[in-house]
Amino acid sequence: MIYKTNSKANLTFQSGIGNTANFLTISIVQNAVRDFSETIENIQQNVPIDIFSILGMRNLSAFIGEIFARSLEKVSYRMLKSNPHQDGYPDLLLMDQAGIDMYNNISLQQGLQDKAPFSPFPNGGIEIKATCGSVPTPKECHKKGLEKPSIGCQRIDILKSYDWKAHHQETNNLLGLLWDFINGKPMIVAVFFGNNLTDADWGDIVQPRAGGGRTTSVSIMKREGVKKMYNNWVMVFNDRRYIDFLNKYNKGSSI
Repeated sequence: MIYKTNSKANLTFQSGIGNTANFLTISIVQNAVRDFSETIENIQQNVPIDIFSILGMRNLSAFIGEIFARSLEKVSYRMLKSNPHQDGYPDLLLMDQAGIDMYNNISLQQGLQDKAPFSPFPNGGIEIKATCGSVPTPKECHKKGLEKPSIGCQRIDILKSYDWKAHHQETNNLLGLLWDFINGKPMIVAVFFGNNLTDADWGDIVQPRAGGGRTTSVSIMKREGVKKMYNNWVMVFNDRRYIDFLNKYNKGSSI
């Protein structure tokens, strides 16, 4: 896959104690996307079951985010480390000298099993969220003479919106991924970075309903937040359909 990159993307961010982190580059993000793609290829070739269908659309975005987070950690020159708690925040911990000292102190004094010191991690870091966007419902598709894409089918031709969901309204320093099926594989088609998100960019926390499908509380990013992310795009699959969709949805021409 060939990507268009944004040389003006601002990839700096503030640590939890106010220091500026400036190690993240377009090259690092490109390497992470490349490593992610290789991992997906290996899964498809070597896992003897259709793991993507088993996960289903509800779980695939989280799966993709986890794989990309590990890829970014791998290529970050040890500046990022996976949060040791599965429910911790952020996903990747900033390992500058302050972060290393904090992590080592927590490990020595409390161990790495407790959630409290890792949600949030005092030195901050980077959160990863992935989305495949929204397509019309089967009823809407039927009215338009279209067929709702099944797992493995490319969605861009009927994609109508996208956003990201988080458990915290204070979520910032966010690498937001947009993905789609390309040749039957879930692949990253766009990367955005939000280092200026505020609580106002996230909707009210929605609590899970008894008997509903969702088991955790969630906040959905508002259009204003999506526009902030769009304005700081990092990489986009160099396919006119994705570029045109993103520009049109955000009423801009940044890409």
